[in-house]
Amino acid sequence: MADDSKLGSKIKQQISRFAGQLATGLNKTGRRFVAEMLYGIQAAKDVKVSNVARSLNESILLIKTENRLCRNLAGADLTRHINRYLCWAGAGAVRKDTVLAVDLGDVRKEYARKMEYLARVRDGSTGELCAGYTLCEVLAAHPDEDRIVPLYGELYSSAADDFQSENVRLLAAMETVALATGGRGIFAVDRGGDRRKILTPLLDNDWRFVIRQDGDRHVYLRSGIKCSVERAAQWCRTDIEREVEVERELCRETKRLRLGAMEVRLPERMPRRLWLVVIRGFGKKPIMLLSNVAPREGEREYAVRIAEVYLTRWKCEEAYRFLKQSYRLEDVRVRQYVSLRNTYALLHAVMYFVSAVLGARVKLRLIFKKVCAKAKRFYEVAAFFQYAVADGIYRLLFGSRSGAKAAPPQDTAQSLLAFAQPPD
Repeated sequence: MADDSKLGSKIKQQISRFAGQLATGLNKTGRRFVAEMLYGIQAAKDVKVSNVARSLNESILLIKTENRLCRNLAGADLTRHINRYLCWAGAGAVRKDTVLAVDLGDVRKEYARKMEYLARVRDGSTGELCAGYTLCEVLAAHPDEDRIVPLYGELYSSAADDFQSENVRLLAAMETVALATGGRGIFAVDRGGDRRKILTPLLDNDWRFVIRQDGDRHVYLRSGIKCSVERAAQWCRTDIEREVEVERELCRETKRLRLGAMEVRLPERMPRRLWLVVIRGFGKKPIMLLSNVAPREGEREYAVRIAEVYLTRWKCEEAYRFLKQSYRLEDVRVRQYVSLRNTYALLHAVMYFVSAVLGARVKLRLIFKKVCAKAKRFYEVAAFFQYAVADGIYRLLFGSRSGAKAAPPQDTAQSLLAFAQPPD
């Protein structure tokens, strides 16, 4: 128990330090609010304000704590402030070939009636149209590493007064990340990025990208023939073979893939060289990827490298699943639009703390290992370790009597007067 208390105190210190950095530039009330929310979400493993308030264990009426948190949540919109800090803090982990996975998610609120700016969204799991909100996220990951770094996260509604278009939101996210990283990294976007209003700014800004194609876009081949991407994929030689393991619901399935690449040009950008990568074996139709990442001199397995970039993007979907399962994102109860945006922005900061802060420095790796041990897993920690870390932090902080404040050390036998400071 004493060891758990010491470890819990160290976790609180790290949360407090991270909250102080995240809230730089805010007033005193804002800094306190950010610190309480970052602690409360992890101590409760929940985003409901009532449970966050309970985890703070304040010596006042619970309703007073809850009212204060709700009032601060409905105050200034912190989404831009938090995203700018996370991009700046996480930019050091982005190298030239780091994948910047861009994805749109959803928060399903089909039974809500009085939440502000409820809109129609497509559930990514079932494909159904329902009431809810859209999520836009950018994660940094490397194909050869398990670590992910959340850089950008935003909740928005297409019914909001300030909403312009989905393209504007996607470009704003990519621009924020690109400015912080200095243009390093490769944006990986699913079929939703195969639009002229997305593709043109990417080319204009010389941002490297890999975008999955629907197949109806027209391109020019090296022979001068103009055809659709789907038709061009039929002519592409896929002479590179690879075996990959795909996780299903109850088992793993081995698939044999065939990959190839060919040079293409867009009709509106004739001098610009692009490459079409074709992957066969995942399903009935091949996966078609359009990229401006040039092959290295003498590179024979260029198609494999681009395929790994795109497949790394799937970690973004696992991140959404992590937020919904570990912190009950879809059980959020606040009604005001600003409160919803702030809740998700703060939750995204929690994921950054879990993913990038713990274990990032040498002296925190021991804490990271102990936290994972507290998760009480039967087997070793999986590649997406955030689940285990979230469980471990929850077990350490749940029921803490001192709330968000770290308890002073109690390992001294010296009697202290009321005004004395405990020894270091």
